[in-house]
Amino acid sequence: MPAGEGVTARQRQAIEEIVSAAENLCGLSFKVYVGQLSDGRASAEALLQASAGESTRTVLTAIDPTSRTLEIVTGSHASTSIDDRTCALAALAMTSSFQAGELIGGIRNGVNLMAEHARRPERRHLDTI
Repeated sequence: MPAGEGVTARQRQAIEEIVSAAENLCGLSFKVYVGQLSDGRASAEALLQASAGESTRTVLTAIDPTSRTLEIVTGSHASTSIDDRTCALAALAMTSSFQAGELIGGIRNGVNLMAEHARRPERRHLDTI
């Protein structure tokens, strides 16, 4: 997670833990960027493409607190597990928390929601009752 102005070391650690838990839950790669997004969506898409070799399996959440911009961009493989409706719901959950002054809580809510939606299906053996 690239640091933006105003992101403390403690917040960075919390975001890394959120991302790690989400990745373990569903197997996709999650990235969170907090900082300036000069072109909004175009900047977020460029950040996704910069994800060395794993952009197809990546879900990028880009937040610009100064301009109050939030972009969620999914790679081609990730978009099969996390659709636009899920992203919109995650964005709503995040913005509600952000409006209450909870940056980390908002990130946690949104990333967890997307990871839960994309969670690997539980394997069950058909020969057991």
